[in-house]
Amino acid sequence: MKILFLLPLALSLNAADMGSLLFHGNCVTCHFELKDDSAPAMIKVQKHYKAAFGNKKEFVKYMSEWVSHPNAAHSIMQDAVEKYGLMPELAFEKDVLEEISSYIYETDFTKAHSGHKPR
Repeated sequence: MKILFLLPLALSLNAADMGSLLFHGNCVTCHFELKDDSAPAMIKVQKHYKAAFGNKKEFVKYMSEWVSHPNAAHSIMQDAVEKYGLMPELAFEKDVLEEISSYIYETDFTKAHSGHKPR
């Protein structure tokens, strides 16, 4: 019953809002936006991935595939793997990971965004 109640809300969200909802509902459990805690800050992850991949399409493809099946040997953030350990494999659908990755690519984590203040 709750799913039916939330369905109209989910359908009314635009892509940026959906990405924000997915990111803030899942990723910030470990990845704060601006500070390192149990995982590297998302602003650092974004910086490394943008430096490694020349465009959004490559960024989203690699990030979503890597998060789907984390592999230390293929990590572009070896220092983070050494410091925090390897990210656990998450059971998200490919399109969800692509939505989150796209949101990460587009978001300026130093500014308030989609109703969230950076932390």
